[in-house]
Amino acid sequence: MKLRKKRLAVMAAAAVLALCQIPSLHQMAEVRAEIRQEQPAAPVQLHGALQVKGANLMDEKGEALRLCGMSTHGINWFPEYVNYEAFRTLRDDWKVNCIRLAMYTDEYNGYCSGGNQEELKKLVKNGVQYATDLGMYVIIDWHVLHDQDPNVHKKEAISFFQEMSSLYQDQKNVIYEICNEPNGSATWDGVKRYAEEVIPVIRANDPDGVIIVGTPVWSQEIGQALASPLQYDNLLYALHFYAGTHTDWLRERVETCASQGLPIFVSEFGTCDASGSGGNQFDESQKWMELLERYHISCCAWNLANKAETSSVISAGCQKLSGWSEADLSESGKWLRNYFRQAGK
Repeated sequence: MKLRKKRLAVMAAAAVLALCQIPSLHQMAEVRAEIRQEQPAAPVQLHGALQVKGANLMDEKGEALRLCGMSTHGINWFPEYVNYEAFRTLRDDWKVNCIRLAMYTDEYNGYCSGGNQEELKKLVKNGVQYATDLGMYVIIDWHVLHDQDPNVHKKEAISFFQEMSSLYQDQKNVIYEICNEPNGSATWDGVKRYAEEVIPVIRANDPDGVIIVGTPVWSQEIGQALASPLQYDNLLYALHFYAGTHTDWLRERVETCASQGLPIFVSEFGTCDASGSGGNQFDESQKWMELLERYHISCCAWNLANKAETSSVISAGCQKLSGWSEADLSESGKWLRNYFRQAGK
């Protein structure tokens, strides 16, 4: 009987000791808080709403901010890359802070050329939501290309941006790109007329939202915007380059415009030639990056897809939609990932 009582006493003492080792709810909450504090803050959490002052994109505190990110390929052709885990891989592994959602307007199955408009808008909305959940900035890109002049589908653009700006008027992370690459017969006067109808629609809902305006000749003629700018606040002008085609002559134009106060955003660039193919020109790409860094110009690389072309950052044989290893990347993808990881430090 005494032995049994002694055994029970030992068991009770062990149980008390075990209970003492179990953290209380308060202790568990403190541990979770410490874990959250150890995780780096997301870009939007750090910088808040964006604004354009002079030639610079600035954050909520009035400090210059350089966005570095990836553009999707056309979401009507590669919708699978618009997913939460892909964007998280880009944020956490590649160290990018911005995603550009490229929605073609006039190409095959584009928004204005037979594509399912509701499905395309849903893809855009999903992409914005994933970026928002991850604390990333996101560009909604009305991807003018084949249509050349943005006025061709101005009515659809006005309706689209009215809807998007009404949805995202209270968000700090959404940027509106109203015409990707005016080209062919498109003139700066024509682009201005288009912008002067589309921008007020956005401003009616989102008075302070940042807007990117494309420039003629596939967004290379930024000098025309410098000579005759639009009269709105929080605007950036698009400059696009492909390192195998656009070299010193275009860099000199960027330097001239930036030094004279034109706010520029390189919303699309590649390490190859302007076709998206050809060999990579990493030396020229590095010269471009040094120029953008010098003038604190933001940029988004083309493109997040596994298309069999030089500019796609995922290898053509890779079917993974996130969590890419270096072996899953194309040569341009490896270079860009390395650049963004260094720039994001």
